Amino acid sequence: MIEAVKLWNEPNNLSHWDFGIDPDWSIFSRMVRLAGAAVRAESPTLTRVLGGMSPIDAAFLRRMSGQGALDEVDVVAVHGFPLDWNHWQIDEWPERIAEIRAASRHPVWVTEVGVSSFGAEEVQEFGLRRTAELLLGQVDRVHWYSLYDLPRTWPATTRHREAEGSSYYRHFYMGLLKEDGTPKRALRHFADYTPRMGICQWFHFEDPRLEDAVAWLKKLGVKKLRTGLSWADSHRPNAEAWFDRQMSALDGFDVTLTYCFTPGSCGINDHHTSPPHRVEEFAEFCARMTRRYAK
Repeated sequence: MIEAVKLWNEPNNLSHWDFGIDPDWSIFSRMVRLAGAAVRAESPTLTRVLGGMSPIDAAFLRRMSGQGALDEVDVVAVHGFPLDWNHWQIDEWPERIAEIRAASRHPVWVTEVGVSSFGAEEVQEFGLRRTAELLLGQVDRVHWYSLYDLPRTWPATTRHREAEGSSYYRHFYMGLLKEDGTPKRALRHFADYTPRMGICQWFHFEDPRLEDAVAWLKKLGVKKLRTGLSWADSHRPNAEAWFDRQMSALDGFDVTLTYCFTPGSCGINDHHTSPPHRVEEFAEFCARMTRRYAK
């Protein structure tokens, strides 16, 4: 079932929201208010989550509060990758959670946390076990990112490939499974933490891994799953058939469903990170998907 919907993904990350166009996030805040109200109108008891912050930034959250974005959400979320990208150490997780709790009246979820195996699988293995020790029982939801490595033939969602160096390539090694489905060392520990720990796994349009992913999630004892439906993908031919197939396959999980990514034709710029010309169109998409899948 759908237990929550999440409004956008990493809005304070340039790879997901173009704050060159929207430097004070006023467009984003209005979009969240309208989308949150639209979801509430369709399903009054459904939990609404603000798109997870990356980096974790209490000042950004206070801005969201001041602009009214938190008035139409029930939970705030954070994403953290201290062994790969963040400028803080993994043992500082309690401090990061405390900062966000102090800046908001809402519960805090960790909807993406992960460690790449770019350097060594042993690093990911350590990171999984230490993350579980630090976060399970401290917040209501922890979603490990991710089940599968990103296929190397797909681009990671980033604007800085040449400038990032190894940081860019870490995107491709975040899975517990290699892209061909081969288990990594950390996988053998994951079932120790389910069902308390969930997984975040994005499925690309008509993703051939869907059925195998469901089988692995069940085998690992995963109950809480975070994934997404792309507003941009909804403009593709046969989009509803793919969305129906995806959501039917995930019916046995408690799903946090992320709505994000601007269709090029709807954006101020022709890019999935662009603020839309009309934020009402995103709210309409959220309402339509909630009406279709949140039963």
